[in-house]
Amino acid sequence: MMPSGLRLSLAVVDITMLAYWSVAALALTGFITLPASSMYRGYGTPLVDAWNWSFAPLDMLFALTGLASVRLAARGDARWRGLAIVSLALTGCAGLMAVSFWALTGDFDVSWWIPNLLLMALPLYWLPRLIRELA
Repeated sequence: MMPSGLRLSLAVVDITMLAYWSVAALALTGFITLPASSMYRGYGTPLVDAWNWSFAPLDMLFALTGLASVRLAARGDARWRGLAIVSLALTGCAGLMAVSFWALTGDFDVSWWIPNLLLMALPLYWLPRLIRELA
């Protein structure tokens, strides 16, 4: 059975990530305009925007596998654990990659660091518990 805290964590993080990319896609296509002041440093420049979009496949993969895990757990399907482990590993990678980039560029904007540090912390908390239960 999936712990309720994990279920909530995956649902909130994964739905939020899908919402982020939905908004980003709307901005990219010109349906909405996002204020540069509320975005990451370099927003609107081709290289930094390409860097941001390079995360889309990874973010979508962790979000979709996380939500699939929640759904499988709700059905009592034991395969939820494997998908949760994959999702959490990818989530941690995404957070680490973003924080590493900003650290290397000297960009310490707390509004972007906190969410990505949380992406790193979530797997650090849940992965040992899930793996321990496999033994």
